[in-house]
Amino acid sequence: MGRQKAHTPEEIVARLRQVEVLTGQGKSVVEAARAIGVSEPTYYRWRAEFGGLKL
Repeated sequence: MGRQKAHTPEEIVARLRQVEVLTGQGKSVVEAARAIGVSEPTYYRWRAEFGGLKL
């Protein structure tokens, strides 16, 4: 069974921005990642892959 792609790059970038806002409000990265519905490792993987994109 192959893994399905659950999120488009646009959705991922939007969620990365949400994490930036939440961490700016004093939340930890773990709390912010949970708030957008992903694990901390997923957040860091997305950031590595999409962090440089500005849509």
